[in-house]
Parts: sequence; C-alpha cells; structure tokens
Amino acid sequence: MPIDLSLSIQYATPMPELPRWRLRRWVQRTLDTALADETSAAGHESQTGISAAALTLRFVDAEEGRLLNQQFRERDYATNVLTFEYGIDPGGTLAGDIVLCVPVLEAEAKEQAKTLLDHAAHLTVHGVLHSLGYDHLEPDEAQAMEALETRILAAIGIANPYF
Repeated sequence: MPIDLSLSIQYATPMPELPRWRLRRWVQRTLDTALADETSAAGHESQTGISAAALTLRFVDAEEGRLLNQQFRERDYATNVLTFEYGIDPGGTLAGDIVLCVPVLEAEAKEQAKTLLDHAAHLTVHGVLHSLGYDHLEPDEAQAMEALETRILAAIGIANPYF
C-alpha cells in the first residue's frame, strides 16, 4: 500500500519541464520502494513506523542554492540537491525539505550527457532517500544507496545514472 504523501512543490525558479504530477510520481515511488526495501543500507536506521510523509520540494536559483549551502553546510557554492531531514513525528509522519538548484541541475545534465528529466528524477530520488536517513559518506552506505537509487530509477524507465 502506498505511503500517504503530502507534497508541497515550490518553484522559486520556473521549471515547466517538471510539473507537479511528475514530481509527485517520483517521490511516491521512492518512498514506497525504500520503505518496502528489505535490504536497507548498512548502518541505515530502520524506517519502520512511517505511515505518512510531509515533504517540500523547492526549485531555486544559484544564489539561493549557494546561500543555503553556505548557511547549513558552510560551503560557499551552489550544490545540486540539499536535503533537510526533520525525522519522524510521534504519529509516524516523516518530514523533510528537498532543495534542487536549477542552474546546477541543468549544467550537470549537460556535462553528463543526460536529459534534464532523467537528471532531475535522479536528484529527486536522491534527496528523498536522504530524507529517509540514507547517506553516502561511507563506501558501504554509498553502495547501498546507489543500488536503491538505480532500482527506483529503473522502475520509472531511467537508466543507471552511475554509468
């Protein structure tokens, strides 16, 4: 059964290629797959008990992306995706904000010879997994997270982004 999803999408920078319905589909697939996944990342905390998700997906310009990255990660550049994970409330609702920087997204897609939609899907999936507590700081965590990303993307018709 799909997880109950409350998704707010904010277009601080226009992204007509990414309508709400498409983003909602990607987020829902990611949540449902990750929460049903029996083989969670090594060291990844169990996410049992999540009954709903309240997430915000925000598209920003380079200036806002840089300011957020500087303020919260002490890095003075715009990054592709930032995730703010707020945890799970006592009622079982996961909360988080995911920020995608449009100029970085566009530049990376071009540099990596990927379509904008494919790269946007990958970064959305990546951000949602971070909101669930997945990470890639350690090699085993990275391998597990990448494998899950690849599986989710394949289910929505997108090739492995790591090749």
